[in-house]
Amino acid sequence: MKNSRFAVGLEHLSKIDGEAGQKVIESLQDICPDLAKFIIEYPFGDIYSRPTLDLKSREIATVAALTALGNCKPQLKVHLNAAMNVGCTVEEIKEVLLQMSVYAGFPAAINGMFAFKEVLDERNA
Repeated sequence: MKNSRFAVGLEHLSKIDGEAGQKVIESLQDICPDLAKFIIEYPFGDIYSRPTLDLKSREIATVAALTALGNCKPQLKVHLNAAMNVGCTVEEIKEVLLQMSVYAGFPAAINGMFAFKEVLDERNA
């Protein structure tokens, strides 16, 4: 039986990332299932379930952080989708990415915007 952190995390993962999140978890099963379990329990079970920020605010913060890191395109694309899944508009996401040009530099903002373009193209296909 899975513990409650796992159950809560799985519920949040499904709501936020949908199929993309499940694919990440499944892709880890043959190499490191513990990493998949930790992803479900800690970020999605413990952090995303905290009451102070709503899911939209959490995804805005996540998109900003992943954009600023500049080397997380697969994760950024998952969370760009997630941001839209929890209510962020295309214009709000563009503003977040544009804001990163100030604090993370133009290369990070450009890469983030191109990743977003890919996400939009995939969603519209």
